[in-house]
Amino acid sequence: MSKKNDLARRKRLHEYELRKEKEEKEKREKKLHAKKNKMKVDGSSSKKKKGGSGFQVGKKKLKTKLKTKLTPLEKAKAAQAMEIDN
Repeated sequence: MSKKNDLARRKRLHEYELRKEKEEKEKREKKLHAKKNKMKVDGSSSKKKKGGSGFQVGKKKLKTKLKTKLTPLEKAKAAQAMEIDN
């Protein structure tokens, strides 16, 4: 009788394959569970994160400019400073 047809060998191989499939299934479930938990914790903050390279394709960044009102004294000081530089 050849080694391939040995009943004990086929049985051991079958059990090994079943054990491997079970381990892979548990590993996938664990990974999925961890991913779901991470999404629950980081759900709101994940939208704020940039992409890996920092580039945005198809979107323009809107820069907000801070507008400050200068008092007349501050305007005079700024004008005087500009005159010194020139």
